Amino acid sequence: MIVLLSLDHVKAQIDPVKYPTYTNVDEALKSGTTVYSMSFRDKGLFNLPSEIKKLNSLFFLNLMGNNLEKMDEEIFSLKELETLNINKNSIKFIPDEIAELKKLKSFSINLNSLTSVNPNVAKLQNLKIIHLDANNLSVFPEALTQIATLEEINLQGNQISFISEDIDRIKNLKFLNLSANQINDLGNLEFPKNLTYLELQQNAISVLPETLFRSKKLEFLNLSQNNIKVISPEIKGLKNVVSMNLANNGLKDLPSEISQMKNLKTLILTGNPIEKTTLEKIKKLLPGAQVYF
Repeated sequence: MIVLLSLDHVKAQIDPVKYPTYTNVDEALKSGTTVYSMSFRDKGLFNLPSEIKKLNSLFFLNLMGNNLEKMDEEIFSLKELETLNINKNSIKFIPDEIAELKKLKSFSINLNSLTSVNPNVAKLQNLKIIHLDANNLSVFPEALTQIATLEEINLQGNQISFISEDIDRIKNLKFLNLSANQINDLGNLEFPKNLTYLELQQNAISVLPETLFRSKKLEFLNLSQNNIKVISPEIKGLKNVVSMNLANNGLKDLPSEISQMKNLKTLILTGNPIEKTTLEKIKKLLPGAQVYF
């Protein structure tokens, strides 16, 4: 769901008639028009063509699926860039010059070799979407907590075990994906108040913080494939949750207060040691929801 929304966001920016996407720098320079969009996807590049610096009106650049080991300096000369995709390369670090891309709104650097995120990313104060999936990050990047404009953060498939306590400073955050990491303790983490989607599946979480149940705007919650054995009665606070996935945990029952989740339409309980009589009780508590078990 989150990835689809991100793609829609990018498509909304690219009108193929008004802003044709070029795949060759020479052709772009010879076009005789202002070039706004370029894609070098799957070109086998080890370096970016130096001539790209002349295309100083670019707002969309796709470098996905190449052999880049670093972010070439030519990228940072493109001051109008709003969308930058460098997924599926071999990039090990984000250079300080990232701060020069002041207009950047969407930054995707999935499937690379990052072990940390440069603090200068915090200077991207127009950034709305950042994808850092499938890297080698071990902590939640502190720089992200300083970008209040962020609406979507994807950190799936890293080795994150610690989440910054300042995450609630990301005031506009709606989508947060921390699935497939190594999180076992959420402590008393305060989640951003505008959070709508939260994905925490495939971690080692055993206890949910009471603070989570105060997420009034949360609509989609995925906690599957963790070590959760008990759900607090405070779950009743999740008044706007529409879909909740608790599959493959250690749950034997759910609190009766779940009946107060009036907007719940989908509840997934497959892979839990819940007896049939208990499942029937849960279904009766949620007459308006589809319960999968």
